[in-house]
Amino acid sequence: MPAPADHGGMAVGGTTLGPSQDAAIVLALADTAVPFASSPEDEAERWVRVLRLHGLVGTALQSLGVGEAPLETTAQPASFRLLRKRPLGEDIVEIVSIRAHEFAMARGANAVCTVDVLFALFAVYDKTFDRALYVRGTSREELIERLPAETVAVSG
Repeated sequence: MPAPADHGGMAVGGTTLGPSQDAAIVLALADTAVPFASSPEDEAERWVRVLRLHGLVGTALQSLGVGEAPLETTAQPASFRLLRKRPLGEDIVEIVSIRAHEFAMARGANAVCTVDVLFALFAVYDKTFDRALYVRGTSREELIERLPAETVAVSG
């Protein structure tokens, strides 16, 4: 298992599959932003912010008009945010990385790509990630429609 900040060459079940350049950038940027989120909702917002700039998912998000947004999650009282923080030591970026690797392996890919990261986010965050997309003016369904079919076949 790689160190939390090193998401290159993820190993699951003895098989190592490295990330594409775009996926590596997304995971590295997420590793610098997501752990400082105030809630799972804020984490999901930060993932969207990072994803929109890289790879196939970034291209799809941009084609849907998803733009920059502030880092803060909208309209949540501080008391709510404090109660919703992740347990100390839980590395959400590592959890997403492992799920992305599983999706890439299932579709027989040569590398983990941003689409695998996206489907890992759907699996890990579920409706919370859907809300982050909705706040940006799109939906899971619209985003999937914009992705190349061969990357979605097993992931979806």
